[in-house]
Amino acid sequence: MMKSLCYFSVVLLFFIIYNTILTAAKVDTVSIASQKMEKSFKVIVVLPDTYDDSELPVVYLLHGWSGDYRNWFDKTDLPRLADHFQMIIVCPDGGYAGWYLDSPLVKESQYESYIALDVVDYIDQNYKTISAEQGRAICGLSMGGHGAIGLLAKYPDRFVAAGSMSGVMELNTVGDRYGLEKLLGDTISYKNRWKENSSWYLIEKLVSKKKGILLECGIADRLIETNRRTHRKLIDLNIAHDYYERPGGHSWDYWVKALPYHLLFFKQYFKDK
Repeated sequence: MMKSLCYFSVVLLFFIIYNTILTAAKVDTVSIASQKMEKSFKVIVVLPDTYDDSELPVVYLLHGWSGDYRNWFDKTDLPRLADHFQMIIVCPDGGYAGWYLDSPLVKESQYESYIALDVVDYIDQNYKTISAEQGRAICGLSMGGHGAIGLLAKYPDRFVAAGSMSGVMELNTVGDRYGLEKLLGDTISYKNRWKENSSWYLIEKLVSKKKGILLECGIADRLIETNRRTHRKLIDLNIAHDYYERPGGHSWDYWVKALPYHLLFFKQYFKDK
């Protein structure tokens, strides 16, 4: 009897492990070429356990300043989240200080076109996606939060929703720090160039676009005031959006906890569309 119970336990454990392996998300690391920068960058693609069953929506997840394509994957359990929310999660590289814009001064920094055009086209051509704006959302932290909102405004035909965690929002508040003047020139001589690339001004393009927008920031974050101003401006522009403030600062501890809320927001938006 004891031997039978032990045998049954071993078989059951093997079945659980085997079934978990079969249903776990798959992770690809691919190289995607930039047409403008004439080079390729690594991108992580997380496929949920039901990937083979049907076409799925995609969430593009952007890293922050000084980060790279592996940040989100290394800091949080993206395979579990992809399985739970049943979506493909893509983590592209936005450069150490690329700011998700096309620099008129630095040929090697054209991450706006790279993400919105090259990466999206590659993913749609090589994976079973819902290859339309209704099946794409974009999200990021800090520099990536600014990039997500900016790319939604610049490419409304590419994304249906965007989320920002601790987003910079107003580029002129950053000024000469974090590599922006190298990309855009100084704030005085090239004032219009800064406006054309700042999410603070770009959100005006979203009037009447009926996009999903989620902004959030930690109460102890140094960027809380710029996020509050952006929230109030969206209200003044009559642009529907969700806005949250929670305890926390400008840290991975905050962003890892915030990510599931953004994915839930996108899942509902995909469902509604």
